[in-house]
Amino acid sequence: MHKQIGISMIGILFVCIGLVLVAVGGMKVAPAYIEYMSVKKAVAGIVQGGEARGTVAEIRRAFDKRAQVDDINVISGTDLEITKEGNDVVVAFSYPKKIPLFGNVSIYFDFAGSSK
Repeated sequence: MHKQIGISMIGILFVCIGLVLVAVGGMKVAPAYIEYMSVKKAVAGIVQGGEARGTVAEIRRAFDKRAQVDDINVISGTDLEITKEGNDVVVAFSYPKKIPLFGNVSIYFDFAGSSK
């Protein structure tokens, strides 16, 4: 008599529940990363496009214009940290993001980036 080897119905159920939890978490976290990449792209575009050669107020206005076009609402031009290192202008940003998963369980991210 041969012993059967394999996964039971309860094992399949646990695997499916795990996959669903990972998928739901991924679907809630992915928009935050897409938003972060949009902010990073806007900051890099300002520096590469030559808009960073102006004053601090002009750089902030340029970001606000890009943010309006790209529908970025997590930060504004006033939240940017603009410094000069040598002859290069460095535009940096940082912001927190709290993503509720279910019930009282949330994920907290500290996003930060710069044009450097």
